[in-house]
Amino acid sequence: MRDTDSSNARTARPITREWLFRAASHYLERYASTEANLRRVLERKVMRRAHLRGEEPGEFEPLIGETVARFVDLKLIDDRSFAEARLASLRRRGTSLRQTAAKLAEKGVDRETVATVLAGDETDEAEAARRLAKRRRLGPHRLRDRAERRDRDIAALMRAGFSYKHASDAIDGEADSQD
Repeated sequence: MRDTDSSNARTARPITREWLFRAASHYLERYASTEANLRRVLERKVMRRAHLRGEEPGEFEPLIGETVARFVDLKLIDDRSFAEARLASLRRRGTSLRQTAAKLAEKGVDRETVATVLAGDETDEAEAARRLAKRRRLGPHRLRDRAERRDRDIAALMRAGFSYKHASDAIDGEADSQD
């Protein structure tokens, strides 16, 4: 039986500054990201490669920090711009303010930036609840069994982060004529 660990160590290339830069570039070509998210992605990549090579992933923390800082200096990563774009996208889909804040924090946007971006949001919470109800075909957008499913539909909107008032208004309201 072959020793696969030693063959993987020979095939896995070393972790270098250039490799990290290329890996980060490749990721950012496909996805918008924050500093913290890019750092997590690079840490996972380094952990996999270091494990294959039998090296300690912690040794490469300074390289990861350098790489992320380089992308910030190049202005290819901007947490505020990311937060503004993500906020607009989520609110168009009907995401509540509470859930939007949680999703931004999950991506590594700091609390102050989240608060600043949310303060500039012009989307009405009631309108966002109506958008979600329409997208998920709840309440007035149901084809049948609307009355029997009222409580479940309200509960679904409340789980999505809306208040009872906004959820019940969206479910009890009328469907838009643009359906």
